[in-house]
Amino acid sequence: MAEYQKMYYILCDSASRALDALPDTPETQAARLMLQEALYAAEELYISAPED
Repeated sequence: MAEYQKMYYILCDSASRALDALPDTPETQAARLMLQEALYAAEELYISAPED
């Protein structure tokens, strides 16, 4: 069976580190905002999901 918690952690941790590594320029601001909003939405779904 897939380890969804582990996959979620790996993906979100990597995305968060990538956001931190991006230079803060006008060119990256839109991409940074989209990815940050997606991370927040995924985190909210993960936290609010019932445990099996």
